[in-house]
Amino acid sequence: MTVPAPIPPAPPTPIITAGDSTQRALLLDLDGVLLDTRPVMQEAWRKVQEVHGITLPFHDYERHLGREFGDIMQRLGVTDIEAVRRTYETESAVAAHLAQEFTGVVEVLHAFVAADWRLGVVTSKHVDRAAPLLSHLGCPFATIRTPAGAGRAKPAPDPVLLALVDLGVDPAAAVYVGDMAVDQESAARAGVAYVHAGWGYGQPASPAPEIAGSPKELLQLLRCPEPFIEGS
Repeated sequence: MTVPAPIPPAPPTPIITAGDSTQRALLLDLDGVLLDTRPVMQEAWRKVQEVHGITLPFHDYERHLGREFGDIMQRLGVTDIEAVRRTYETESAVAAHLAQEFTGVVEVLHAFVAADWRLGVVTSKHVDRAAPLLSHLGCPFATIRTPAGAGRAKPAPDPVLLALVDLGVDPAAAVYVGDMAVDQESAARAGVAYVHAGWGYGQPASPAPEIAGSPKELLQLLRCPEPFIEGS
């Protein structure tokens, strides 16, 4: 008796089904998605503990990443928020050299640009700290939305929607890549497809989103051609 060959699994449904004529946008979080800034944040928090006598461990701060700094402080019960903010931001600038891009991120971003995607950053890091970090990536981000701009911060949908207004792209033709539950909530409330960066700091929420284990997997998930590598 001949055993029929197994039927190969169908390829996953593309997250964006828009045709080639539709302008597409890729929005990304900064911390834990584009750059590994955990060492910077750890140093800044250590200084906050030293200067302000705060005993809360870094883990307590880290689990709220993705929210605006003042929001995190309120959730942690910190009272002198502006003084703590000044200390944290000053030390973050001093320790900025500790930030490192995740492997493959720059190549993947350029592959999306070559495929005619518009790139934007949506982060809860304030612009004076975000801009110097992003400049090291050397990528053509068409918009950067931070809490310094109009609208509410994540997990509200405002920064995602405002970024898409900047780019002139419909929410149905956009994807937001984040690594925290607040990123997922912000995308959902904006009506934008969400991909969880499995290489980041947090865990996805329910309902379970698409997960990319690496920047390169993001290319595969969104059907974007991989960049040409000389010698390949």
